[in-house]
Amino acid sequence: MARRWLSFRLAGQDYAAPLAEVSEVIRPGACLPVPGAAPDLIGIYPLRGRIVPVMDGRRRLGLPPAELGDDTRARVVVLNPEQQWIGLRVDAVGDLIDADPEAIAPPPADRERRADDPVCGVLSLPQAFIALLDVRRLCRLP
Repeated sequence: MARRWLSFRLAGQDYAAPLAEVSEVIRPGACLPVPGAAPDLIGIYPLRGRIVPVMDGRRRLGLPPAELGDDTRARVVVLNPEQQWIGLRVDAVGDLIDADPEAIAPPPADRERRADDPVCGVLSLPQAFIALLDVRRLCRLP
C-alpha cells in the first residue's frame, strides 16, 4: 500500500488518495454537463488540452449533498490512474500524509461487502481517522 497520501474532506469526514495517483489540485470551474451520465458525474472540464471528467466526491461516496453556501475551500483533485485523468470535487484539501503501511488497518467489515466501495484501508491519527481510497475503484476502472 502507498506510503504518501493527499488528504481531503467530504461532508466532515477525512479521506485520502495515494499521492502517486494525484496529478494536481485545481479550483473548481464551469463543467460542461454530460447528458445521460452517471449521477455522480458533474460534467467534463477542459484542462490544458485534455477533457477531464469531474465526479462529485460526496455523491460517489454516498454522502449527503453539500449545503448551499460558502464553497471557497472546494477543490478538484485531479487523479491520474493509468494516465486516465479524472477529477474529484472535494470540500477542502488537507495535508500530505506520510503513513507507515503497518499503521493502516483494513476497512470496516461492513464496507467489504460493497463491490464498488473504494475504501481500501483506514489510518488512525491522533486527530482523526482517515479513510484511504483505492483510486481505480473510486474511478470505476476495471
